Amino acid sequence: MRILLLEDEYTLRIGILEFLEDLGFTVDDFASGDEALDALFEKSYDLMLLDVNVPGINGFELLQTAREHGKTLPAIFITSLTDVDALARGYRSGCCDYIKKPFDLVELQFRIEHAIKSECLKTSSDTIELPNGYSYDASRFVLQHEGEEIALTKTEKRMLELLVQKRGQVVTPEEFQEFVWGEAVDPANIRVQINKLRKKFSAGLITNIRGLGYRIDL
Repeated sequence: MRILLLEDEYTLRIGILEFLEDLGFTVDDFASGDEALDALFEKSYDLMLLDVNVPGINGFELLQTAREHGKTLPAIFITSLTDVDALARGYRSGCCDYIKKPFDLVELQFRIEHAIKSECLKTSSDTIELPNGYSYDASRFVLQHEGEEIALTKTEKRMLELLVQKRGQVVTPEEFQEFVWGEAVDPANIRVQINKLRKKFSAGLITNIRGLGYRIDL
């Protein structure tokens, strides 16, 4: 089993590398997010261990890019970040778990084994059935209605991806802002974009929860 390890702290990276290799894993280690991203598209990996604050593209951005290109392998963040907003951003990017520094390497082993055993983000089918005849192909980020593909812009795809990930839950404008744009956006623009997306559905799919946000029902 091959693991991609992104960690810019040399001592910690080497410690994790040697520990995992002793357990029988094959590990490719990187100190730069850009180098790790290149490797991700050059080789096949079974799991990613990602620090967040690293040179080049950060861990959040790397995982988001991986998900946008249909890579569903499990990802665990290894980070000193502890605030709720950071944790939320990581999970919205598509991670399976967090392990906070400092940590015991045996704990890391248990978290890796759990992620692999539970096959986080991996399902026997990439197709997610949605209400009113809609289905979503999670590997290609494609929405269909009764077998017909619905054309979406890049922004609309990101908004829909978040809604599908959190189906059954209300997605707030703030969550859209963080997941889709990653920076401050005029709330009016978010409303305009979500309304454009809703108009593409001949049958209702996205419900407006007044004063709170939007939801796709289970």
